[in-house]
Amino acid sequence: QVQLVESGGGLVQAGGSLRLSCAATGTIFSENAMGWYRQAPGKQRELVATLTSGLSTNYADSVKGRFTISRDVAQNTVYLQMNSLKPEDTAVYYCNLNQRTYLRGTYDRDFTYWGQGTQVTVSS
Repeated sequence: QVQLVESGGGLVQAGGSLRLSCAATGTIFSENAMGWYRQAPGKQRELVATLTSGLSTNYADSVKGRFTISRDVAQNTVYLQMNSLKPEDTAVYYCNLNQRTYLRGTYDRDFTYWGQGTQVTVSS
């Protein structure tokens, strides 16, 4: 089965930077999307950024211009470069992989996988 392992979280001062990594193992389809979500205490889990195998990106408005998502296809790894961090960015960050299956050209279903999360804390 697919497993996602995150790394790179930690404590940083406001204005600093962190780089998160997520390595995927198992059966990874050629057509997929990987991304990052986060959940702060008392809040819903929210999308941070996604990147498809076709290199289409999607960012939350709150992180545009500060965060950059990228991936290493050969190593099945996705990264999140976080710059100009703010205390509001404090959350557990989760890596996500979504794979869609088709049977004879007809949509079948999605398979979604999650990492265990890595804590990011930004101090004021």
